[in-house]
Parts: sequence; structure tokens; C-alpha cells
Amino acid sequence: MAEYPEVLERLSDMFRRLEGIGKKTATRLALSVVDMDAAAVEEFSDALLAVKRELRFCSCCQNISIGELCDICSSEERDHSVICVVEDYRAAMAVEKVREYKGMYHVLHGVISPMRGIGPDKLKIRELLSRLDGSVTEVILATNPTPEGETTAMYLARLLAPLGVKTSRIANGMPVGGDLDYADELTLRRALEGRYNMK
Repeated sequence: MAEYPEVLERLSDMFRRLEGIGKKTATRLALSVVDMDAAAVEEFSDALLAVKRELRFCSCCQNISIGELCDICSSEERDHSVICVVEDYRAAMAVEKVREYKGMYHVLHGVISPMRGIGPDKLKIRELLSRLDGSVTEVILATNPTPEGETTAMYLARLLAPLGVKTSRIANGMPVGGDLDYADELTLRRALEGRYNMK
């Protein structure tokens, strides 16, 4: 089978650099670009460049933003006394979609992972601590329930303990529609620990 032209292979390689994109998907995306007209390709290219030129990190919460402060940090309608700590901006967006949480966020930009050479100093922990000026009453640790996420949450809990700020952890348990038969021991334990009263 003949190889694709070099220019197409190069584009496919660029797509493969994106998280979660494998070789077949990357090739399919590259071929989709071939089918686009020149104006659409330019529009696509402009959108990519605009993301790099216009997006920055909020100086307060470290989430993605257009301005110095993101919309959440600059909102007077949000509860500035509660901070939800998340691993990345995808997690912050996921919590926002629920439309229940009305506090602030802090994006760590990763988790502690000795295997990948990521220590606490590589995360936005110093920036979190600088926000605890006495006006914050609760910090919610909402890292993922992975070994790295748990390690990060425990590290932060120990770090925050002497500061007198209430520190809570999101409950992890059974997903909606899940069967108890298929749940692992840790999930079931968390589901039981995170139980609530039914009225």
C-alpha cells in the first residue's frame, strides 16, 4: 500500500499530538482537512492561532481566561468564601455543567505523580495558599479518585490543616445506573461513607 504524501503525514502527526488521538483518527482528521475548501481551512487555522494568542490563565484561580480574571473570579454573584480545587480546567467545566456549585475554583494544572516526575512544586499550590487570606471558609478537594488524585488531595489536606480552613473532599461512589455486583470494594466503601439522609 502506497504511503500518503509527506504533507498529509505531517498534518496527521500534528493531530496525533492531541490528547486521545490515535493514528487512525489522526489520519481521518487529516483527510477531512483535504476535503475542506481553502476558506474553511483558513478559518480552522485562525481558530487554532486565536486560542494560543487570546487565552491566558486567570491570575486568581489559574483557570483559562480571556482577561486577567476569568468570568467566575470577577463575578459578584459567586461565593468567594468557598474554593473548589480541581486538577485541570476540564474538571472545572465539568463541575460548572452541573449548575449546583456557586463558589470559586482553583486549577492545579495536574496532580502529584512521582512516576512522571511531578512534585507539589510543579502544581499551582503556592497560588492556592496565597488566596487563603482569611476570607475563605472552605476548600473542597475535587481531584479525581485516582491514586495520583488521592495523593494530591491528602497532601493538600495536610497542608491546609494548620490554617484553620474547613477542608472537605467530594464524595465518590456508585455512578447513576451502576450495579452493586460490578462495583469494586473502594467504590462501595466510598458510596457508603458518602451517604446522606433521605427526607
